[in-house]
Amino acid sequence: PGQVWPEKVTAADVVQDGAEVILIGHRSTQWYSGANNPPPVLITARVDGDKIKAGPIAEVLRGVELGQQVDQDQIVTLFGARGPEVNAVAALADQLRKQVVGDVVTWVHNRNINYTNVCTFKCKFCGFSKGPLSLNLRGTPYLLTLDDIALRASEAWDKGATEVTLQGGIHPDFDGDYYIDVARAVKDAVPQMHIHGFTALEVTEGAKRLGEPLHEYILRLKDAGLASLPGTAAEILDDDIRAIICSDKINTEEWLECHRVAHKAGLRSNITIMFGSVEHPISWAKHIVRTRDLQKETGGFTEFVGLPFVHMASPIYLQHKSRRGPTFRETVLMHAIARIAYHGLIDNIQVSWTKIGQDGARQLLQAGCNDMGGTLMNENISRAAGASHGQEMTEQSFREIVEPIGRTLRQRSTLYDKNYDKNHDKNYDKNTEFAAH
Repeated sequence: PGQVWPEKVTAADVVQDGAEVILIGHRSTQWYSGANNPPPVLITARVDGDKIKAGPIAEVLRGVELGQQVDQDQIVTLFGARGPEVNAVAALADQLRKQVVGDVVTWVHNRNINYTNVCTFKCKFCGFSKGPLSLNLRGTPYLLTLDDIALRASEAWDKGATEVTLQGGIHPDFDGDYYIDVARAVKDAVPQMHIHGFTALEVTEGAKRLGEPLHEYILRLKDAGLASLPGTAAEILDDDIRAIICSDKINTEEWLECHRVAHKAGLRSNITIMFGSVEHPISWAKHIVRTRDLQKETGGFTEFVGLPFVHMASPIYLQHKSRRGPTFRETVLMHAIARIAYHGLIDNIQVSWTKIGQDGARQLLQAGCNDMGGTLMNENISRAAGASHGQEMTEQSFREIVEPIGRTLRQRSTLYDKNYDKNHDKNYDKNTEFAAH
């Protein structure tokens, strides 16, 4: 099922670099995000031959080595890498990673709290949200009480978590004060907990429902305990693509403006990109350049997180209107190119293990990535879309990924505090404040 995309139907016996298919006996299978299938091995031991000698890719990489910043067209060129070119892009990205953050791989102990799956928006990629039960849509709608949310935060703290990530659907009965009440409930239960919460859609919608200026509303969220924002709801920051996958959602400029205002209010956030549904590399390049421009303006982004589209239960895929997610080649390139494009502006490139899996994560750590993200107790959104990599990781699981490639694992705070103290009573960011540029 699904549309036919040229690089996904190449016969297994003529693929030279293993970028799109894996051979298992006489059976050919394709890697896709969220599945248990191991990815093809694209990142091999570093050798002098990783440097390609000629061609458009080599020209762009030489410019990067000379200190040039890649522009939108050059980013598109890099996404066209094939075969040995993929390893060359990854090798340069990993060289930059080592220069900036060394051989340490970080992780944060956190819990996801998805407080409702009822949503008035109709994003065509989302397998998580539900309508009212009266509509007989698949799955059961739910809404956690404030006491439920506070209890989950307390349980997370008792298990060693230092962060809760708060996200959910846009419930028709919510007013903007709901999000403030949620933040306050968590802070009242666990004052030390870092609240990483509320997408740009939730924040913008909350302010809109109250008729309140965005800046004032974000300051009220901050006063209630919000410490940072996730980058989700960005999807692809290209309005031509958003018109297809999330036409009723905030547009590109509204997402950027929400994060701009949050940064000016002293809150940090991150950049995410959901890739591999209906878009092309030009949209990826636009997304990277637009967020990079905002980072130059404010300095408020802490990391970049690539989120490969998980197709299995996604409505747009089930309607045969999207790809089956990105290829592993594209996934490697997304993270490697992010390291190259954001160099000097964003130090941390994160692997989404829920979507990529442990084998894939190990390869991405050799292609410019330095962070494994969170333990994600109770991660529901990827699983609702069909991902099967589990709902929680442990420190030992992370260690089993990083140690075979000679890297050192280190627990971090949400904001990568350099003075982080692993003592649980002090396991929160010492200073969540920062001054935007």
